[in-house]
Amino acid sequence: MKKQLILEDGTVFVGEGFGSETQTTGEVVFNTGMTGYQEILSDPSYCGQIVTLTYPLIGNYGINRDDFESINPAVQGLIVKENAEFPSNWRAELSLHDYLKMKNIPGIAGIDTRKLTKIIRQHGTLKGMICGIEENAEEIVAKLKMKNLPNDQVKQVSTKTPYPSPGRGHRVVLVDFGLKHGILRELNKRNCDVIVVPYNTTAEEILSLSPDGIMLSNGPGDPKDVPEAIEMIQGLLGKVPLFGICLGHQLFALACGANTEKMKFGHRGSNHPVKDLRTGRVALTSQNHGYTVKEDSVTGTELEITHIALNDGTIEGLSHKNVAAFTVQYHPEASPGPEDANGLFNQFMEMVEAEKKEVVAHAKA
Repeated sequence: MKKQLILEDGTVFVGEGFGSETQTTGEVVFNTGMTGYQEILSDPSYCGQIVTLTYPLIGNYGINRDDFESINPAVQGLIVKENAEFPSNWRAELSLHDYLKMKNIPGIAGIDTRKLTKIIRQHGTLKGMICGIEENAEEIVAKLKMKNLPNDQVKQVSTKTPYPSPGRGHRVVLVDFGLKHGILRELNKRNCDVIVVPYNTTAEEILSLSPDGIMLSNGPGDPKDVPEAIEMIQGLLGKVPLFGICLGHQLFALACGANTEKMKFGHRGSNHPVKDLRTGRVALTSQNHGYTVKEDSVTGTELEITHIALNDGTIEGLSHKNVAAFTVQYHPEASPGPEDANGLFNQFMEMVEAEKKEVVAHAKA
């Protein structure tokens, strides 16, 4: 089944189709991870995107029941150099092809993913389409140039109603902008009593749940497309300890008066080095984002830059100077990737405990 990948700059790749036979349009991005394709496919932060995997052999360990980051994947399509048709792993329950077909996600294999990645690195992310070989490339290019990509990705992937994940520890309200299950898993490990709420929940509604801490999840798209979340964060700052990840980090920055901008091709992979400016330690991190906080916009705010990316110097962590709140751009829950930064969840728990003790001491006084 021949298919073609057509980019808005006119580049055409011809390869073999797998997964769903449907055609798809989206923002073409690349991820440099050697493993973790199941987690990547099920990460809601890829909503609206066609993902290129730079590692040449994908699908060799199949799909298992345990490594999903969401129930329903939001990725638009998958591009690989070689699709392993016959996986070999004791946990495998499906092949990559069967999973994509079941979830109606088209894939294309057999193309030069190195060349495609170099095009994206040179020109930035591009709109693209995976379609049948019979489609007219010039007509598709014209449509792609005119097409506006969606800006409601958070609305698409966020939960529609609140739900609990009970525990007997600290109560954490987890705001779902496109939640990876790995974040929920890490809070459950620490026995948190978690309540997951939709992205457009107000500060008043969150505070009515009597949280000990608030978590802002990852998610897709431009943070400026979620103004209601910025207003919600402003209503929470200084009232409850707060920890944000990825999109949550960007929204926190906007709520505190900083600014964000689109990156040329973003950070997507599982080995990005990040330096903690306070300790000098470097962690290898899992990342997936196409926007960043502008460094010069932090000046004059109550924010402090705590982490930077060693590859390009972009901001990877922020903390508030006057209230209990900190955020990171990368994924401490990993899934996939190294768990070097997993201790940030413990740091959040310590912040929650310290705030609770301070409240009790103030009440006694």
